[in-house]
Amino acid sequence: MSFFESLVALLALAVLLLQVSRRTPIPYPTMLAAAGVIVATIPGSPDIALDGHTAMALFIAPVLLDAAFDFPLAAIRRLWRPLVALAVVAVLLSTAVVAWIGWQFAGLPIAAAIALGAIVAPPDAAAATTVLQSAALPRRTVQILTGESLLNDATALLLFGAALAVQSNGGIDAMVATRLSFAVPGGIALGLFCGWLMGKLMPFVRGSFGGNLFEFVNTFIAWILAERLGLSAVLCVVTCAMYVANSPAVPISARNRVQSFAVWGVAVFVLNVVAFLLMGMQARQIVAEMSAERLREAAGFAGLVVLGVIVTRMAWSLCYNLLVRALPVIRGDLPPPSFAQSVVVGWCGMRGLVTLATAFALPHNFPQRDLIVLSAFAVVLATLVLQGLTLAPLIKLLGLAGKGDGEALLDQARRKLAEAALAALEGEQGRIAEETRRQFEIDRNGADNICPEFDARQRLQLAAVTAQRDKLDELRDSDVIGQDLYEQLQEELDWRDLAISPEGRRLIEQG
Repeated sequence: MSFFESLVALLALAVLLLQVSRRTPIPYPTMLAAAGVIVATIPGSPDIALDGHTAMALFIAPVLLDAAFDFPLAAIRRLWRPLVALAVVAVLLSTAVVAWIGWQFAGLPIAAAIALGAIVAPPDAAAATTVLQSAALPRRTVQILTGESLLNDATALLLFGAALAVQSNGGIDAMVATRLSFAVPGGIALGLFCGWLMGKLMPFVRGSFGGNLFEFVNTFIAWILAERLGLSAVLCVVTCAMYVANSPAVPISARNRVQSFAVWGVAVFVLNVVAFLLMGMQARQIVAEMSAERLREAAGFAGLVVLGVIVTRMAWSLCYNLLVRALPVIRGDLPPPSFAQSVVVGWCGMRGLVTLATAFALPHNFPQRDLIVLSAFAVVLATLVLQGLTLAPLIKLLGLAGKGDGEALLDQARRKLAEAALAALEGEQGRIAEETRRQFEIDRNGADNICPEFDARQRLQLAAVTAQRDKLDELRDSDVIGQDLYEQLQEELDWRDLAISPEGRRLIEQG
């Protein structure tokens, strides 16, 4: 079976398993892990070799930009204390524990052991937030876990890059120290420049498929430039994304935002699928080349690494809970998390794409690379299966299910948006102004669920759009209009339909 055939098989299997995921509490990355293992065990599957630099750029750069673009700076400023506790302290602790395990039990050099720790340290929020949103936890808990996923990736990847540089150089000398000291500020400066340049060029390509392609090209160029210059590619891409997302000098129209989000969502999802496929194939090849005794040793070592990352995160989460209660200065003006919330946050340690991609990026002559790659794959599989399958039941057991504030906040925000619209129309006179005002009054009252006119208006408008669709099909079939005009009018009706229907108020599901 060729790589393309294996990829098609995995995509088909992923689609099937994701339908199961949508109807159960099982996170979709857990399903992807299962699919990757199944396809990798098919006889005749190819052995794929992927260059480390290519793997990092291909898998990590788009994921980092997508996550950084979506996460607001205001949330980082407000939640910086718990974010630092999870994204920096927890990653450093996990890296240290795993590095000690690698040095003590596998005889890894210190730099190689730290690289292993950095590979398995950062959890992936995608699996956790899928379950947390369905369990309706408080918004702040979900927001912290989402923000942690972005920042802990940066922390872990900085550690990984430094460990890789030290290991390849055989130690730290003046040149390596100088390069590492310039990597962080240089990466941020280059990211600002790439973001500024992207903002200047986007108006020329916006509103076309070339515009979406340009977003990916700019991301890869920023990553490659940073790597070639010896700067932090991670911080370069993150800074670039945050500049574009938050700069008023880079306006993004509604049409482009909808199209871009859809394209990036699919791209990141496909990258997850490909990563699990490649890791499954690498793991199969490594296992096939190991002797029975070496395989037993590797399995035992991988088990210790899995235990180390799970226990370290849970222990730190509970310790942080005690610290913020005993020392209010640590938590600032945020309310202290409950014991149950700390347990859930501690258990949300599923590893995913970043762990897989950094394991790919190890040079083929890296010390005990087979053991490190196998351990990384074991951590991803174990955490996705063990924690992914038990997270929802744990939330119910702790009595946290159904305590989310998402729906109430959503209705409140919709009401405020309607009120802002009404305030903008204040003072306007005439029949059109009155009709427009009435529409927003219905929206405001509908957000409070006290306006039967909201449902009636929605029903009538959808019926009208359905009639328009039927007439449009009739005009095309009778050759009154051609396919080009048909598609243009069909798109107009699609936008109108989305603005009216309940489907238009929901995000596209990840699974």
